[in-house]
Amino acid sequence: MKKVAVIMGSASDLPVVQKALDKLDSLGLPYEVHVFSAHRTPEASAAFSKTARDNGFGVIIAAAGKAAHLAGALAANTTLPIIGIPVSSKTLDGLDALLSTVQMPSGIPVATVAIDGAENAALLAAEILAVYDGSLADKLDETRTTAREKVLSANRELEEKFGK
Repeated sequence: MKKVAVIMGSASDLPVVQKALDKLDSLGLPYEVHVFSAHRTPEASAAFSKTARDNGFGVIIAAAGKAAHLAGALAANTTLPIIGIPVSSKTLDGLDALLSTVQMPSGIPVATVAIDGAENAALLAAEILAVYDGSLADKLDETRTTAREKVLSANRELEEKFGK
């Protein structure tokens, strides 16, 4: 099974990224976590993404805030799918990171989830890997079924409390 690389622009992004790690754990997906900055360690982030495919990775999740060039910097050096997580900040509530992550030039795609959308990043990574892995696709189906049942259960509880 291919691994997922989870790259943060700063260790301070871990509270957001933890939701992705928890979801990857729940799906049994192998992953590695690293901190590389598009601005402070450009050589290290480029070296990682250039060798990621050969090192067994199938998809890269990149979380960064503010200028948030990490996902694009990684994407510039690999043809592996890149999923960007714009991380919120105190100054612009993550809008700056969202725009920096989503506005990629033609030819260098980056899939982008919602601001602080780490769980969806992990699910999208799993969906990409599940294209050729039926057992992983089954786990994703189970995840959707569980989520659906949770919502329907909450609905039943509210209907009982407040009537239809």
